[in-house]
Amino acid sequence: MRLIRYDRGDEARLAAADEDGKVFPLAAEDVMAIVREAREAGVTTTAYVRRLVEAVTPIEAGLDELRLLPPVEAPEVWAAGVTYQRSREARNYEATGGKLDASTFYDKVYDAERPELFLKSTAARTVGTGETVCLRSDSSWQVPEPELGLVLDRAGTIVGYTIGNDMSCRDIEGENPLYLPQAKVWRRSCAIGPCIVPVDAIEDPYALDIALRIYRGGEKVVDERASTGQLKRRLDELVSYLARDNELFDGTVLLTGTCVVPPNQFTLEPGDRIEIDIEGIGTLVNVAERA
Repeated sequence: MRLIRYDRGDEARLAAADEDGKVFPLAAEDVMAIVREAREAGVTTTAYVRRLVEAVTPIEAGLDELRLLPPVEAPEVWAAGVTYQRSREARNYEATGGKLDASTFYDKVYDAERPELFLKSTAARTVGTGETVCLRSDSSWQVPEPELGLVLDRAGTIVGYTIGNDMSCRDIEGENPLYLPQAKVWRRSCAIGPCIVPVDAIEDPYALDIALRIYRGGEKVVDERASTGQLKRRLDELVSYLARDNELFDGTVLLTGTCVVPPNQFTLEPGDRIEIDIEGIGTLVNVAERA
């Protein structure tokens, strides 16, 4: 069972979707309410959702017919950087102007005890699947970054998984690392979705295939794949640093870094369709437009 939020016209509605695409409305206010209710009942989130689904009738529309919203109104979306070797290589390429054999401070970040963490987005800047993401007007080298997203409660417990698109300006970050906020944060620069899979439903989060496809004018121009098995750091390690002397909120999302980077010569253009698959979660789809 996957947890979704969809636009019912007059309000956002929480629901569960099964493997066949049937959608079952849930009375809870949001995903975090479901998590709390499951804990009070002493069962896993998946088991609790299945219990709720047995008591309701699916809506007439199927999953593919709904306008999906971000599956959680994340008060904050954080992101981890340089957690994969592929990301390390890409950051070095940006910082050195294409000298593949050069080393930089990104190597230190990759090997350091402390991970790189930064605030990526807020609920107002975050979009869901089927919505547009924006391209910065002052960047000429922009890419999507597919990432496994962790949904957290205020105690820092991982309660579910989602897909994230960490839109990035490679030229701005490469010019100066202090420009990172501008290279990462602007309106509609982050997408999450299409759903949340409860943490108990993913047997091994370090064995998930990730795929990135980008279409331009109906033609596939990028097709890259990787695996979360290439992640250098542990998920609980990333969360522990995020929670250290920090205040977390129910529904916070932590993006865990990217292992899929388009070719160095590639940049997004308006109208490009971005598809990000993560095994067991689904497909996050967005179209790029000028900000």
